[in-house]
Amino acid sequence: MTPGDNGASTPEDDDPFGYLYADGQARGAQPPSGGYGYPNSVSRVRTVGERRYGQQPGPHGQPPQGGTYGQGVPQQGAYGQPNAHYQAPETLPGGAPPAGRRPAPPAPGRRGPNTKGLLIGAIAVVAAVVIGIGVAMINDNTEDDKAGNQATPAPTQSQSQSPSPSGSSSPTAGELPKTDAASGSVQLSGGAVPATDVQGAQAAGGTYVGGLNTAGASVTWTVDNIPEAGAYTLFARYSVTGDQSMTVSVNGKEFGSKIGFRNWRSADDLANGWTHSYVWPSLDKGRNTISISCQPGDKCDVLLDQMWIKKGHVTR
Repeated sequence: MTPGDNGASTPEDDDPFGYLYADGQARGAQPPSGGYGYPNSVSRVRTVGERRYGQQPGPHGQPPQGGTYGQGVPQQGAYGQPNAHYQAPETLPGGAPPAGRRPAPPAPGRRGPNTKGLLIGAIAVVAAVVIGIGVAMINDNTEDDKAGNQATPAPTQSQSQSPSPSGSSSPTAGELPKTDAASGSVQLSGGAVPATDVQGAQAAGGTYVGGLNTAGASVTWTVDNIPEAGAYTLFARYSVTGDQSMTVSVNGKEFGSKIGFRNWRSADDLANGWTHSYVWPSLDKGRNTISISCQPGDKCDVLLDQMWIKKGHVTR
């Protein structure tokens, strides 16, 4: 074949306007008659029922092989009639269940928590807590009443008291004066001398005052800054192996009662006999001179460690 001439029944022959050109007329193209197009046109009109289905098309320009609609292909049944290709749902796998069988009802869901039981338990816990608090408050009130009803013995003027644990705290701001018996602010006379032979003194360096067992021996302490005149307590830390007593003088006047140095610890040696005693003198505002001395008739075999003052009549 050559360009422009590809033989009969080529696409060029399908040109519906080929009859208008010379080359188309040379190939026998004719104007359309009876319908749009020309012989062998794919768009020509066909009689109803002429088109066939279900067959492979014939050669170009020829009708397809096979019967007419309703002959070559199974025809769909009339409206309302069963179709040969129709299958009932129950005949298919997983189809509808047989008539008369009702589907099983859904399983009931799980029951919720027993809120009633939880509420009762919570109320019981709260009630137990409230009862416990009430019992504790009643017991506390009872103890307070007992403590309030116990009579506190009124302090009486005394020269000694039961032993207390050894060791004393350092004075803090606002406290009344305190001193070591052997310090430079204390005047020793009549044979009273510093010593360190016996262990257990709380004064600086473990130094205490001994030699007080001679008549006329004394320890004199000058106290400054007494805030006001009135009743005070003079404390003295000491050690003895037997009950002793010495004379107290305030501002050159002998105090009515002696200070007792008793062996509260029942000590057989002075190292284990450290304790404290007190006496209740009246002091003036400002400066006061306090003296502990061994006078005729006194028992003065005492080791004197420290002295301090507290306001009022107290025992500790």
